[in-house]
Order: sequence, then C-alpha cells, then structure tokens
Amino acid sequence: MSVNTRIREILNQRIMIIDGAMGTMIQTYQLDEEQYRGERFKSIQQHVKGNNDLLCITQPDIILAIHKQFLDAGADILETNTFNAQVISMEDYKMTDLVDEINIEAAKLARQAADEYTAKDPSKPRFVAGAVGPTNRTASLSPDVNNPGYRAVTFQDLVDAYSQQMKALIKGGVDLILIETIFDTLNAKAALFAINTIKEETGNDIPVMISGTITDASGRTLSGQTPEAFWNSMSHGEILSIGLNCALGAKDMIPHISEISNVAWVYTTAYPNAGLPNEFGQYDESPEAMAKVVEEFMKEGWVNVIGGCCGTTPDHIRAIAETAKHYAPRQLPVLAE
Repeated sequence: MSVNTRIREILNQRIMIIDGAMGTMIQTYQLDEEQYRGERFKSIQQHVKGNNDLLCITQPDIILAIHKQFLDAGADILETNTFNAQVISMEDYKMTDLVDEINIEAAKLARQAADEYTAKDPSKPRFVAGAVGPTNRTASLSPDVNNPGYRAVTFQDLVDAYSQQMKALIKGGVDLILIETIFDTLNAKAALFAINTIKEETGNDIPVMISGTITDASGRTLSGQTPEAFWNSMSHGEILSIGLNCALGAKDMIPHISEISNVAWVYTTAYPNAGLPNEFGQYDESPEAMAKVVEEFMKEGWVNVIGGCCGTTPDHIRAIAETAKHYAPRQLPVLAE
C-alpha cells in the first residue's frame, strides 16, 4: 500500500496529530555559537547561531531527541528541521552549498525517529513531512516602497530553490511534502509547481500538504488573500490537505479555519501558535488552555490534522492529542458531478 493511500485511510478514520515547534524546543537547549558550528565549522568566518537547520549536521542528537519527544507526546506526523533549508534563505549564512546535505540529513533523522516508533506500535504508523518554508522573500510584493515594481526574487528563482530542497528531502526519505507558513500565495504556487514537476518527472506520488498563515487582524495573508481566496488559488493542485499555521493563536484562528473547512474539498489542517507572543516574544498559553481552544476545531468538525506551531512543546501536543481522541475527523464534502 502506498503512503498516499495509507495516510488517506487514517485521515478518514481519525484526527491525525502533527508535531509542535522545533524552534521553540531548540531554544530550550540554549546553544551558543560554538555549539551551532560544531567541530566541522568551527573555523568559518561567518556567524551561524540561529541557523537551526544547520543543527541537523552539527547537533543531530539534539534534533533526533526533539523528534522523539514529540512522538512520545502522540504526534503522527513529524516535520523535518528544514524550514529555511533552501538556497534563498541559506544565503544569509553563506551556506548555500549545504542545502542538499542539510535536507537529506534532516529527513534521515526524522525517518529514524518515525520508524523506531512505528516499530514499537505498528497500529500507529508515524509519518515524516518534509518541511518547506516560505523563504525570506516575497514574489508578489516589493521590498522597496519607492519602487513598487521591484521584486527581490523571481518565480523561477523560487521554483529552482524549492525543487532542489524537495528533491533532497525525497532522497532522504520523507513521506510527504509540507509547504507551510505561506504568506505569499505566489511563493506557494512556485513550490507547488516545483513538486508537481518532480512528481511528473519521477512518477513519485508523494502527498503534498499546504499551510498558509494569516498575518493580521484583517484575516488575510500578507499578499492580501482571505482564507477562501487562498484555497481557490491552491485548489487546482493535486494536494492532500490545506490549512493554516503560525502567526495567530488558536482562538484567533477559529473563523479562518472555519472558512477553509467550509470550502475545501481536500483534508484540512490547523497548527496554531501557543497564543500570541508577549512583550518578550515568548508564548504563554498553557497546554491545557490551548487544547481547550482547539477542541472547538474538532467539535465543529473543521479539521483532519491538528498540532502546534510557535511556542508549542511536547506537553502542548500531548494535551491536543488526548483531546483529539474524543472527536471524529472532518468528513470530506461530496462533490456534485
């Protein structure tokens, strides 16, 4: 049975759990510059502290341990530690030559953890999603207010960057591709074009998950789309699921998840932040409080996959996973012929 078929079977049976915040967990280790560099990069000139994806090479035991903590908490789907692991973002650290290696090693680490836990309980298979972030550039908007026609990146630049990353993730053994935290739909279209081209060229039927982010109280993405408009822009792609993550706490995400659930004919996902950041940039919402809010998503039948983004720890995922056991997954709408 293919992964695509297996995961669809599970999604029809129960709400699946995606893991929590890799970045939040990395921060708990309080790594310094030397630890980020490791032995291999100890003599390089540039600073690399903050390049969390590099830790797949320099501190693999930490990344593996974090994956296992989320699996212990009940996660069905692990995200690879590759949010910024493409050439556009890696230019900031002068490490574009490491993109393939980082993605392959990240996939292998998550694969190792997932396979170990699947072996412990074959009735609860664990899956690996190759995390593909939005990059640090936008294809729809100019970064220069005095030159609105200027773009810091082209559509083809994005396609090339995403293609390289996704090919490496697939080589490393991921089960799915997760295009996440989308603030610009044109960026997401480039990623979708890239993975669909790869699928066509290789015959690989790897499932694709899409997750956007609402950036402010207007209920729109940075490029100006409502959740329904975002879905309409993505619905042509052969995708497994669509949903929202990041930017908002669960309470603020309620109307937006409801909107997507009402229009999407694919599975839906939600993994909000642990509330909104305080004045120190920290997330204060407790696991119990967050689980109580996301319970509404499940009670209303809006989601097939639930989890957490910024500020969410294994304790948050555990509380959400326990709550999810009491609710049925969202049923896919029956489309008229």
